[in-house]
Amino acid sequence: MNGLRIARVSTVKFFIFTQLRTQLDAIKESGADLTVVSSAEDDLSADAYDLDEMSFVEVNISRSISPLSDLKALYALVKLFNERRFDIVHSTTPKAGLLCAIAGKMSGVSVRLHTFTGQPWVTMSGVKKHILKWCDKVIGRLNTRCYTDSFSQKQFLVDNGIVKDSRIFVLGEGSLAGIDLQRFNPKRYSEEDRSSLKKDLGIPETSFLILFVGRITRDKGVRELAQAFNQVIAQGVDAHLVFVGPFEVDGRQCFDSVIDENAQQRVRLVGFSREPEKYMSIADVLCLPSYREGFGTVVIEAAAMGVPTIGTDIYGLSDAVVNGETGILVPVRDYQALAQALVKVASDVGIRAEMATKAYKRVYENFDSIYLSRLLVQEYEGLMKYTQGS
Repeated sequence: MNGLRIARVSTVKFFIFTQLRTQLDAIKESGADLTVVSSAEDDLSADAYDLDEMSFVEVNISRSISPLSDLKALYALVKLFNERRFDIVHSTTPKAGLLCAIAGKMSGVSVRLHTFTGQPWVTMSGVKKHILKWCDKVIGRLNTRCYTDSFSQKQFLVDNGIVKDSRIFVLGEGSLAGIDLQRFNPKRYSEEDRSSLKKDLGIPETSFLILFVGRITRDKGVRELAQAFNQVIAQGVDAHLVFVGPFEVDGRQCFDSVIDENAQQRVRLVGFSREPEKYMSIADVLCLPSYREGFGTVVIEAAAMGVPTIGTDIYGLSDAVVNGETGILVPVRDYQALAQALVKVASDVGIRAEMATKAYKRVYENFDSIYLSRLLVQEYEGLMKYTQGS
């Protein structure tokens, strides 16, 4: 891809540099001229990012609906695309996807791509839901082609008339970009490391450890997780629940409103961590009772650490978890079924070990970020050859 001008665009810098790092490296190594475009302000300081030789351009893209800010961002993108004359513009995250689709079309970008990673409107109703669905339809209509990070999400978008089946694809077996198998490797942590971490958290060595990683918000099923944990403790299971991630306002309210006092004493709140794999190394099971997920990257991160997942039977997670083999899927918003699954896995070491082994094996066979990055580079090359008629 020597000389190809490629832009990767996201609403926030944090998303690109934490989720797509291996892809960015692969694009650069292919010889392409890569530019990263996003808002400058996000949850981490600029010092957290190693740009190497990548060009970064700041375009402030609002995450919420903001007509004036959106028009300013659209103008900035059109200007940038006209100046840089990119061959490929590839967006992720909803707002960046919409603005890039419009700006790319207006600027005559040859190959316009977007990757869907879940639809916020799934759990909404009313006017806002219709607006966001319309935005996704615009993305599907104006782009050269689109991608999803799971087959079930692709089918959902096709069934809902968002994108035509002929214009939407999944690379490999799915996931946004795979995972770094050197980073998510249980061998990085010794027995002493794990014991020390449990001690720091005040968790006994023999206690069953349930882990949640991600934004702690209503849509992630925090209410149901708290209700299920109440039942797990009430049934006499020696368990602890560890949250790794930031609480959002609605998540805090949901959690505090239903957690029992006895269960509360066995909850540990870690907050945001740059090293979630450290906590995965001591977990017995990951719990992700989300209402919506494009795929659920944290599931395969945990699997690479030898940790099975209990999640909800929704599109996205049904691709990340092989139900009954690498974890257990329960009906969405059903805390009683969630509690039953947690108790089952806690009480049967054999089932837990078998699921962990299968989860680990599946990740290593299908979700290596290096392999998936190679597929993306090949996709770019094929699209450019087709566009140039060669």
